[in-house]
Amino acid sequence: MLFEDRILEILKIIQENGSIENSELLKVLNISEATLRRDLTYLERENKIKRVRGGAIANNIVRNEISIKEKINNQESKRKIAKIAEQFISNGDYIYLDAGTTTYELIDYMKDKNVKVVTNGISNLEKLISNNIETYIIGGRVKEKTLAIVGTKALRDLSEFSFDKAFIGINGINENGFSTHDVEEAILKRQAINNSNKVYILADHSKFDMTYFSNIAKLEEATIITDKKEINPKIKKRTKIINE
Repeated sequence: MLFEDRILEILKIIQENGSIENSELLKVLNISEATLRRDLTYLERENKIKRVRGGAIANNIVRNEISIKEKINNQESKRKIAKIAEQFISNGDYIYLDAGTTTYELIDYMKDKNVKVVTNGISNLEKLISNNIETYIIGGRVKEKTLAIVGTKALRDLSEFSFDKAFIGINGINENGFSTHDVEEAILKRQAINNSNKVYILADHSKFDMTYFSNIAKLEEATIITDKKEINPKIKKRTKIINE
């Protein structure tokens, strides 16, 4: 079994059961103790699992994706974050605006900036157009829960652009970096980060110390704009935090 296949199988087993003994994994996978030890070390380093004596347990990973309708809470926090982010938008900027309820609030602060915006958020379109903002939407598959456009077509479209700034929505932030529920969304966010001169993660206080399945980027790769005041020192040490 290839390394990538083993890693996915181990992760699947642990997530389904919550925990598993090494002896059981050895039996199911038919691999050596040395190979299993290396695989578990890799998964622990990636913050997917925690190793315990004689086995491994699932990390504190959020497994259920929240729909856009369920994200309408914390509206005051999201507007506050958008207001802070406004100072980093300049006239003539080429901007990537990620799908999400916090990035959506930022649109009202763009209308007088003469910017060009590329987005993968269906929900962003009406407000962008009503504010007379020149808008480009990438193509691909529309996710029903989040109304985000994802997939290989979206990734191909996005690769054709370069940005002055990217404003990215997020599900989880911890000392290991930024994460989200969906692999396809993670890949798209990663591409946007790579294509941007400056990257801002817009995250309300509920997103901190949370871990989701798909890693996006390390903390050092972006600036966090948030309403949260008391932040894990391990996070503060590795990235810039703007909260006022």
